[in-house]
Amino acid sequence: MKKEFIVERSGRSFALYAGLLEEAHSQGLKSISTTLLQIPSDDNGRVAICQATVQTEKGTFSGLGDAAPENVARPMATCLIRMAETRAKARALRDAVNVGVVALEELAGEGDEAEEGPRPHLAPVPRPAAVAPVAPVMGGNGDGSTATAAQVRAIYAIARNQHGLSEGQTDERCHELFGAAPNELGKRQASEFITTLQAGEAAR
Repeated sequence: MKKEFIVERSGRSFALYAGLLEEAHSQGLKSISTTLLQIPSDDNGRVAICQATVQTEKGTFSGLGDAAPENVARPMATCLIRMAETRAKARALRDAVNVGVVALEELAGEGDEAEEGPRPHLAPVPRPAAVAPVAPVMGGNGDGSTATAAQVRAIYAIARNQHGLSEGQTDERCHELFGAAPNELGKRQASEFITTLQAGEAAR
């Protein structure tokens, strides 16, 4: 990447999305597509989740991005879907052009620093408290609110991309934490499991 697309913040270097995109074009970018996996709502903690797929001459690369009021700058709290999409594309582009530093757009907000551990194809999120196992609940959370199809897809996508888990292994881990399969969870339970997967808490 060109040096003008690398910025310093709190003593660390970060890449700019514009630079990742330019570098991808120079390396034969063919397409970028995105899919909205979860629409932010009160039932899921206002978390938007997007998946991006980048195709270049070298192959196909994917990334997941999330955005919630707690991990974006205050002015962006009304633009969660756009932030999630940008973060997802930044993740996929970083893999595509082999850039290991975090993109500035992945930062949680003004004054925050991003922490980059193993590349989980996902923007950094606050680490939640450990999720205690709970008994299965018929009809989701007891109020008839079962996990949405988008939430279930997000669970399997994050488990596969971030932790390398098969669907069976994801089901097993979900049973250990919640006593139910992903499609049997309530909306809030599904959102908790998604956050747990994002933070790496579900890896054994």
